[in-house]
Amino acid sequence: MVSLFPDPTLNRVPESCRHIHVMGICGTGMAALAGMLKEQGYQITGSDENVYPPMSDFLADLDIKVMAGYGRENLNPVPDLVVVGNVIRAVNSEAEALVDLQVPYVSMPQALGHFFLAGHLPLVVAGTHGKTTTSSLLATALHRAGASPGFMIGGIVEAFGRNFRLGKGDYFVVEGDEYDTAFFNKVSKFLHYRPYCALLTSIEFDHADIFPDLAAIKTSFAEFVTLIPAEGVLVACMDDPVVAEIAGRANCPVLSYGCDTTCLYQLRDLQVRGLSSEFSVYKKGQKLGRFTLPLPGLHNGLNGTAVIALMDHLGFSLEAVAHGLATFEGVKRRQQIRGEIGGVTVIDDFAHHPTAVRETVNALRLAWPDRRLVTVFEPRTNSSRRSIFQDRYAEAFDASDMIVVREHVPLADVPVSEQFSSARLVQDLELRGANAHYFSDTESILDFLVDNVRPGDIVAILSNGGFDNIHQRLLSRLE
Repeated sequence: MVSLFPDPTLNRVPESCRHIHVMGICGTGMAALAGMLKEQGYQITGSDENVYPPMSDFLADLDIKVMAGYGRENLNPVPDLVVVGNVIRAVNSEAEALVDLQVPYVSMPQALGHFFLAGHLPLVVAGTHGKTTTSSLLATALHRAGASPGFMIGGIVEAFGRNFRLGKGDYFVVEGDEYDTAFFNKVSKFLHYRPYCALLTSIEFDHADIFPDLAAIKTSFAEFVTLIPAEGVLVACMDDPVVAEIAGRANCPVLSYGCDTTCLYQLRDLQVRGLSSEFSVYKKGQKLGRFTLPLPGLHNGLNGTAVIALMDHLGFSLEAVAHGLATFEGVKRRQQIRGEIGGVTVIDDFAHHPTAVRETVNALRLAWPDRRLVTVFEPRTNSSRRSIFQDRYAEAFDASDMIVVREHVPLADVPVSEQFSSARLVQDLELRGANAHYFSDTESILDFLVDNVRPGDIVAILSNGGFDNIHQRLLSRLE
């Protein structure tokens, strides 16, 4: 019987490597990796079953050939190396051809580590929440300070118009995802990222499709922090008791940050004005300065404090750090204003975990305390479509004036009894006195919003997916 798994001795980068094929190339991280390899001079091809804009346009602009669908023919001519995305399963026809052809292969995290992190000082941002924003803040601030960092991040950083950069300096900023690596390597991605320094923002249960419980997630994070060398540093948010527990496993110095008075770097006196925050940071009780960040909310203030702590440790001037934070242009899909028509402001945000939803809604309430906040939520992730967080979501929207919830797309391999119920969420919200509405599809939501929003409203649309392009469609219909 032929094995469905490739030969483990071929899980390596060959000495001679020119043509690299990327399976699952239209994923955000995979496309970024392909672009970086292309810029380094490699011949890149790729395949994916979902080849459509914006990633298809992004890859076309890089002159990378992408085959629609998976199959043996995509490996002809036979490449020197195949990078296998974590969307690929062992029964994929192209993965089966990879086994037959005996081609060297690696995962995306392995490729990133081999081609780009070796020879650099990786600064890895990890945690259940805030990874993309904090990574983007750090990369932008380092860039503005003249450090020319490389980076690979899970969102488009507005300062660069892309989510990757090779850089010319010593530092390489990586968003350290705890999700698994590949079907042949079921460990968290960040275990391949060779952290020299790391930021740890938060640890909660998430990714219910691969982690059975919080204990399993803690085990993975504990292994991650032990990878930081003694000469490196872990910057950890001690407001989170689980982070505090895991930080105790590190073999390097730990710099604590947060609002608690025991933290080395303490955030105080947060003030939010629109989509901007001001806050003070104290170190050992002495005020370092007052900082401005064009993002609202306590969670973003803490993200900024983490960057301040790390860059202060690395020897950058506080003036340079303050300038980098104050001039931060943002990240696509993180509290991003998509447009304003007739006095109605439409905001796009990636929030999906109940904690992230709560913090995002609270931040928008702080930003616009006198305007009506309409929150539109689509459960989209593998975790949010399970019943695991059903009760917690009911408490996440308290700062909203109106909540609109879309029916989730069912999970094919999960019993209905174990799946999330949008209708029940709306019932639970109504029991809490909320003005909540359930809809089975996006078109019905658009009809409802057009009939019910009014000038001055903030419409915050929360989903980690495309949500049927609801943002632009709403703006067009309002116009």
